[in-house]
Amino acid sequence: MFEKLLKDKTDNTLIQLFRYTFVGGIAFIFDFSTLYLLTEFFQVYYLISAAIAFLLGLTINYVLSIFWVFKTRVIKSKWLEFGIFALIGIIGLGLNELIIWTFTEYVGFHYMASKIVSTLIIYLWNFFTRKYILYNKR
Repeated sequence: MFEKLLKDKTDNTLIQLFRYTFVGGIAFIFDFSTLYLLTEFFQVYYLISAAIAFLLGLTINYVLSIFWVFKTRVIKSKWLEFGIFALIGIIGLGLNELIIWTFTEYVGFHYMASKIVSTLIIYLWNFFTRKYILYNKR
């Protein structure tokens, strides 16, 4: 079983979720680091930093997902597939911004703590939406 986790792509949802967690973790490191660097060192407004960081994470997530996570690809055109993948991500970005803003401005969390809350919610949105729209046998 462990070899299966490391090797070929699969249609097994639990293995995909495990891999997507790993891939998401890599994308999150880039996302979180970029948010912090842009906001703290370059003095970019935190919501703009969050958007830029999110888009970087989205791109990393897509590339790693198609190479390692999802076996079945419903859409043959890679450009269309990326467009839908990105659209799901943009909806996620809107949710990300709303959650970060809400938890920072109304709940009183530090923007980095708000990002952690947002990440957990957006992670589930992205995986299940992408799995069932883009990478699921019909």
